[in-house]
Amino acid sequence: MRIGELALRAGVTTKAARYYESLGLLTPGRLANGYRDYDEHDVRLAREIRALSGLGIPVERTRPFLDCLAVGHRHADDCPASLAGYRQAIDELSQRIAGLTARRTALIAHLQEAAHRNSRVSPSEASDEAEAPMHDYLSLPADLPVPEDDGATAHLPGIPVPPLELRTTGDATIRLDALGAGRTVLYVYPLTGRPGTDLPEGWDTIPGARGCTPEACGFRDHYQELLDAGAARVFGLSSQDTGYQREVVERLHLPFDMLSDATRSLARALDLPTFEAGGLTLYKRLTLIIRDGVIEHVFYPVFPPNEHADQVLTWLRDTSH
Repeated sequence: MRIGELALRAGVTTKAARYYESLGLLTPGRLANGYRDYDEHDVRLAREIRALSGLGIPVERTRPFLDCLAVGHRHADDCPASLAGYRQAIDELSQRIAGLTARRTALIAHLQEAAHRNSRVSPSEASDEAEAPMHDYLSLPADLPVPEDDGATAHLPGIPVPPLELRTTGDATIRLDALGAGRTVLYVYPLTGRPGTDLPEGWDTIPGARGCTPEACGFRDHYQELLDAGAARVFGLSSQDTGYQREVVERLHLPFDMLSDATRSLARALDLPTFEAGGLTLYKRLTLIIRDGVIEHVFYPVFPPNEHADQVLTWLRDTSH
């Protein structure tokens, strides 16, 4: 067979097949016209090289496995030399993991130091035993439950925002119906964690609960882009008190204010969805786009929270044209 058919059947590129041959791993025969003639054994060898490469074994070190097949073994790893190849790859991988783990530990240490630099909570107060390290709530578990759209915000687009006055972390009071011209991004969230403060029991099992800090960091990182895309202002809103929110703003270096709605007055005025956790009534995560005093658009449910700012940014860019 020609090299194109070999590559197709082995699941490799023709360039890769030529490389295998240049290393002497494939040794095709020659036809009378000088063309290479590959057979079923070459297909088997190319497949084996591809599989071993997928495990992280360099192509150049696959020869012991191929030699094992050449002497008649059914499997390429039936020989001692093949097992030695596995061990070498494992040892190298272990060294890389150790190096990456050390770098990760150093990064976490730098992150905690930087986060506490502007925090009212000292590192010693935050955790004496490091049972709740910073990365636990800055990152998100892969198996978080996805919130479902229960229709709880379907009534909101097109209605005016109520004339509620809320306290900001900038020591000011604003009225939601007097935010000014243009679009306001108001993201509503349950609560933010902080060092030394336990989250409600079972927090990770509540759909849509986990992820307030990554969400805030997303709006921080995309803040200027949101303004460039047409947002006049950005606020976060929760039922936590202003002092708690202010610590978060300072620690995370947020370029926008948080609004405190401890009595959940906005929930009552707009019939916003809430949930119970740890004896608290908390807002479900959602985002309102308010334009000239009217709710123009609602994001609900919000998932994943660490990507939500980018979702809002995409919407703003799409609607600005």
